[in-house]
Amino acid sequence: MTGKRTVVVAWVVALAASALAAVPAGADTRAGGGYSAADLRKDLAAVRAAGGGDINVVARVDRRGEGPLRARYGTAGVGSKAPVPWEPEFRVASTTKTFTAVVVLQLVAEHKLSLDDTVDHWLPGVVSGHGNDGRLITVRDLLQQTSGIYNYVEDPDVQDRMINHFDENRFDDTPPEQLVAIAMSHPPLFTPGGGRWAYSNTNYLLAAMIAEKASGGQDWRELVEHRVIAPLGLRHTYIPGADPYLVGPHERVTITGPDGKPVDLTDQSFQHTADSGVVSTPGDLNTFFRALASGTVLPAAQLAEMRTTVPYDDLPVPPAGTQGGYGLGLRVVPLTCGGTYDMHEGDGLGVYTRPAVSADGRRAVTLSITTTTALIDQDKVNRAVETLTDHALCGRASS
Repeated sequence: MTGKRTVVVAWVVALAASALAAVPAGADTRAGGGYSAADLRKDLAAVRAAGGGDINVVARVDRRGEGPLRARYGTAGVGSKAPVPWEPEFRVASTTKTFTAVVVLQLVAEHKLSLDDTVDHWLPGVVSGHGNDGRLITVRDLLQQTSGIYNYVEDPDVQDRMINHFDENRFDDTPPEQLVAIAMSHPPLFTPGGGRWAYSNTNYLLAAMIAEKASGGQDWRELVEHRVIAPLGLRHTYIPGADPYLVGPHERVTITGPDGKPVDLTDQSFQHTADSGVVSTPGDLNTFFRALASGTVLPAAQLAEMRTTVPYDDLPVPPAGTQGGYGLGLRVVPLTCGGTYDMHEGDGLGVYTRPAVSADGRRAVTLSITTTTALIDQDKVNRAVETLTDHALCGRASS
């Protein structure tokens, strides 16, 4: 992407974002086809019920030429009487992967790297040992989750620190190179090239490390900030890194500990890397995904690459009746009204992000879900979220 194109994109998207922000929140008219604020509240109540009722939920729908629809249930935290903020900041967890993939694809468009480059070309010897071989894995494999590399988050010691000893480790800021080394202590799940798919956070640590080298040494945070956040005017989106604190209005995230007392998960540094480190709001995520889908973030060739998918098997079959596919940091999911939508979920420590956008960028919906007592049944919640998303993007009233 040339400097001139970046300036034009920034101006166009910022202007569009300003126009959206100027629409009063009270302008909750029906979306084309009949989806209303009342429908959103009904669908969001079903999401909350699927989570056992002990969750806080916020949803926002943005539509071209119409005012936003918004709904919320819950309070700002255990013991609080204040409602959930309309635009809470939250850790978007794995939705960060879409931001990281965009940066990599922009570098591809600028011919600074290729999707067919091997990991070993950029990071010699980093992916090796226990059967791992960076000479066999491409940048495309990393972004599409077809590398077979072990997911460092699944390592028993990492799990133990996060789940059983959270308080002692809440400020853990282990650098990505060490997290990759943890993954390398495990054999790969499979050899790439056979059409197999398996989700691994390690892939995106490596993708960011490659982007840093290809860009001449810029940190991945700077790449996302300068190439995505600033041009799109995402004023409530940032990457705190090791800083454990959120700076704007947000909810307290809690679970009930073994002793029956709440454990506050809000302030933590675990999610500080390129697989999970972005903080955002429903409005900003809708702006980002609408800009992406409408072609103002990536050239057409790279957006097409992003939407070229392989089958996945880790989410429920959506209401359309057929499973979607995983592209390059993006899931492409069918709609009951025809066509598809783009999304990438984020599952963090008691925080679950569900953004989605119609393929033409006309409509977007983002849900933020946070726990108050226990972690959610993700399968049940995902099914309810898929129903809400289908209704909102098809403009169809809930039954």
